[in-house]
Amino acid sequence: MQVLEFDTVVIGSGLAGLITAFHASEYGKVAIISKSGLDISNSYNAQGGIAAAIDEGDSPKLHMEDSMTAGRDLCDYDALEILVNEGIECVSDLIKKGMPFDRKDGEIILGLEGGHKKRRILHAGGDATGKVLTQFVLNRVLEKSNIVSFENTTVVDILVKNNRCYGVQALEFKTQKNYIFKAKATVIATGGLARIYLRTTNPHTATGDGYALGFHAGTQMSDMEFIQFHPTALHLEEKDAFLISEAVRGEGAYLINEEGERFMTKLHPLAELAPRDVVSFAIFKEIQKSKSGHVFLSLKHLDAEVIKHRFSHIYSKLQEFGFDLTKDNVPVAPASHYTVGGIKTDLHGQTSVENLFAAGEVASTGVMGANRIASNSLLECLVFGKRSGIAAGNIKQDKNFDFNSPIFKLDTENEMIFLEKKNRIATIMNNYVGIVRDKKGLEYAITEIEKIKNEFNNCTDNYNLCKIKNNADICLLIARAALKREESRGGHIREDFQKENPDFKVHIIQQKDKNIQFEPIRKQ
Repeated sequence: MQVLEFDTVVIGSGLAGLITAFHASEYGKVAIISKSGLDISNSYNAQGGIAAAIDEGDSPKLHMEDSMTAGRDLCDYDALEILVNEGIECVSDLIKKGMPFDRKDGEIILGLEGGHKKRRILHAGGDATGKVLTQFVLNRVLEKSNIVSFENTTVVDILVKNNRCYGVQALEFKTQKNYIFKAKATVIATGGLARIYLRTTNPHTATGDGYALGFHAGTQMSDMEFIQFHPTALHLEEKDAFLISEAVRGEGAYLINEEGERFMTKLHPLAELAPRDVVSFAIFKEIQKSKSGHVFLSLKHLDAEVIKHRFSHIYSKLQEFGFDLTKDNVPVAPASHYTVGGIKTDLHGQTSVENLFAAGEVASTGVMGANRIASNSLLECLVFGKRSGIAAGNIKQDKNFDFNSPIFKLDTENEMIFLEKKNRIATIMNNYVGIVRDKKGLEYAITEIEKIKNEFNNCTDNYNLCKIKNNADICLLIARAALKREESRGGHIREDFQKENPDFKVHIIQQKDKNIQFEPIRKQ
């Protein structure tokens, strides 16, 4: 087992990980560990943009109000205040450094997306904001001689003693070599977990590793029941879901049912631009009525040339599937997209384990509430990635420790077992812990997933078999929190408790070997 020493270790190479590494590198040597290439992440695939109140007719206060409304009053006031105010500074800094946001006549174009009452979405490359932004930040990271990247390497354990983190153990896929990374500070920035569902907009890497690592290390997990399903992902049988950005609806696209009727106009004053949980649930109900598996997205009434230019990537991709975005009714249905909850942190990314931080989608900072408003996720990566990087970089501790860690091995013979169990769990999650839930279904899901987990409880050193156990643990966190929350709020909809309950205006906190706790939101 090779031992390496760094000041800060960052797990994950999405936008939050890159921003964290960049700022931590001002204080010492940094390692970025990525289980794929540095350019594969949810951030890289983001189509929409970054929400920031930079327009003269806008303000952080208005941005905050829209975010709080979408978050169903479950956002923590202090965290959200930091996001909307420091977000302007972070975006302005990107602009000064040359980030190529889309412009018209020299002025930055601001888009409109679901839940926002003002045009405040900055985008780049039309519908390729994540790709352009992540590459822009990655180039700056690669210029730093004291940041070292380890690609195709997965972290298998967070090294913790007496509730203090001393680094991580990792497995390099190609050579199967095990590494110990000693560090003063460790940051989990591994992105989301939407791949635990059958149908998702996320890349294959979004399997929730960071949530399992944090949970097993002893961190508190907050709001895990809130899973956001993106309303408009291309729906074709036997095909992966392809995300069609909310910005498409922001530019005026309609949602229509099998009869060709717009149904959102009757359900919400913002119609197609209602918060995502509202739109997804409405589509779910339409699909139940028609039993077709989808509704349609229609842009026929919009200027075709404008649409081709603004959404060039989506337009080209849909052509590969045989659809013309400007002429055809495109079949869409919700798909798992974003994990609202995660590893609970303070306002600087610090978790309940000393010297262990979390940033980005894997973290629960308190800004998202019960439902993430569109395009606040990249902003959170910028703001809290910076805060986490600075806080992690300032940690002073002795890196010496003695851990008796087992050597992990990658046994390819177990890959089929992993895939079989993963698909079984994904089917359970889709059927019983999806967009709509109830007590009976959640109890069934918990029982069945526990059975699968128990088959692999003794696994300690086989990567594929341990992944099954981790996958089960993540899904149990979601299902148990969903069972506990006896109301419908944001990304959590209970058929047996269809209204919001003021008694549940709290965060649900879970921690290994402890009972579920309720924590009040932090108000103004």
